[in-house]
Formats: sequence, structure tokens, C-alpha cells
Amino acid sequence: MALSAGMLLSPAHTRQLYQHAVENKYAILAANADSPAAINDCLQVAKELDAPIIIETSLWQLTGQSWGAGDPVLGMELYIDFLLGKGETEEYAEHPIVYHTDHIKGPFTLDILQYAIDLEASSVSLDSSEMSHEENIDHMLQLCFHASELELKVTLEMEAGVDDGVTELEETRELFGAVETLAPGYLALWAPGVGTKHGLGDVAGFSTEAIQQHQELASEFAGRPIGIALHGSSGLTNDQLQAAVQAGVAKVNWSSESLLTRSHAARDYYTENAEKLESGHAEFKVTAMDNGVQSYVSQKYQPKVKERIETLGGAGQASKFIQTLLT
Repeated sequence: MALSAGMLLSPAHTRQLYQHAVENKYAILAANADSPAAINDCLQVAKELDAPIIIETSLWQLTGQSWGAGDPVLGMELYIDFLLGKGETEEYAEHPIVYHTDHIKGPFTLDILQYAIDLEASSVSLDSSEMSHEENIDHMLQLCFHASELELKVTLEMEAGVDDGVTELEETRELFGAVETLAPGYLALWAPGVGTKHGLGDVAGFSTEAIQQHQELASEFAGRPIGIALHGSSGLTNDQLQAAVQAGVAKVNWSSESLLTRSHAARDYYTENAEKLESGHAEFKVTAMDNGVQSYVSQKYQPKVKERIETLGGAGQASKFIQTLLT
């Protein structure tokens, strides 16, 4: 089972997409999508805006009730199968979609991510927040060697301590530089700390100067354009996001604000329709069906997705990227 249906991008094409974003000064929205409904919302907006889109999963999605129900490997298979099915439809057959792993950690990290490589996931990263530098480097190298042994392509994002303030440039040399030296050509994105935090916390230390410095240094090490992956973006203003893109961000993770928007919309739906959810009400069944709350959430959520993509400059970039593949 490989990511070859429609425009669900292969690792090689994903690498080209990330480079296209760096060179053309836009960033791709990377939405953590918990459910098929959330994926559909993101894909519909991306198609409307002619924007590439990254759909990414953390461990909680893979083990969640919509997918693996406790089994992350099964969850990944089902998630990828869903995206493959969307990529085969006429609507998305020529629209670039990326599947990316995000926040995979714990004792089975390598097992899960090596399987992602076997499935030719578009791009792969791991959560290094509980790892030493040596463990981080070792895990990334093992992923590179796994791909090499099986003669598979893999496109990797490597991260530093993204919640630990601003990463020192020496850490780019120590971490990114080590992997690039020992396994050249696999890294496409670098995720240093730039003053943001996961969640909806304080981003007072946010630094576009750090983004630019890390982007330039990583690109110098690699000898090719390396984009910065921005974690903890939910607390940033649109102006800050646009400044980050101009400084070298190519991928923007979006989870906390996304979850907040969807959960608040679902809460409002059930609050507004409480009377109809009584068993004797004439509209009980249509109100209680999943489609009722999903449609309501979509009306609240899709405008947020649209705003994010437009803020990051992604609108109109999908067809431009596809054209680069045809020339």
C-alpha cells in the first residue's frame, strides 16, 4: 500500500513541495485532523482556495476511536486508506495532499514511524520533547537507515526542543548537522524552538529573527533550501504568521485552535438543539444524527481554515506547484 493514488503526494513529491514553499515564500497549513469530518473540512477549503494542504496525525489521532481504537499501527493504515480514497476521487485527483506524522513518541516510536516509511507516508517526524540530543539523532538516523535498507524514499522533519524558548544555533549544528552529515539528503524541514509553545499559551518570546537564522544555517548545512516547521502557532496573530513565512517558515502546524473551534462549535450545537434532542420531539432523529453536528461544526470551522491558509499565502499555490511537476 503506497501513497500513489491521485495527488496524495509521495515522499519525493512532498520534498519538492516543501522546497517550492520555501522558494516562493508561502507556508502550507498542517492541520491535525481527528476525524473524517475534520479531514473533509480541510480538504474542501484547500480545494476551494487552490492551496496545498498537509493532513497530519499525532499519536492521539492514530489511537483514537475514529481510527485505531487503541492500536496506532491499525490507525495509520485506516487513516492512510481514507486519504488514498479521497485522492482517487475526481475532486482531488489533481490536488496536492500531504500525509504527515506529528507528535509520535513513546517506546514504540520507531516501530510506528518505520511502518509509516513502509507505507510511503508523504513526510515523517517524531516528538523529541522527552529525548536527549543523542536519542533524537539516533532515532532520526535509524529512520534514514530503515528507508535506505528497503530502498524507499522518505522525507523527514527534525525537531529540537520546540517548547523550550529559542533554540541556540549551536543546536542546529549539533542536531540537524549530525543527521545531514551521516545520512545526507533525507531532511527537508527543521523545527527549532522560536519562542512559541504548544497549546494556547504565551508567545511573547516569538522571534522571526531566530526563524531566519535557523533557516539559513540549516540550508547552508544541507546545500539545498530547508524550510522551518513552525510548532505552537495557535497563539500567533496573522501579522506574526506572515512575518514567520517571510523569514523562512514553510509548514505551520495547527492543532490547539483547531480543536478549540471544533469543540466549541459542537458544544453550541448541542446547547442550541437541546429541546430537539428529547426522545419525543419530531426532529429528534435528524438532530441526533452525526451529520447534524458535523454540518454545524463545518460552518464554524471552515472559515477558520480559510483564514489560516490565506494568511500563510497558500491560496493559488497548488496549481503552481503541480505545474512544476509537469515541466
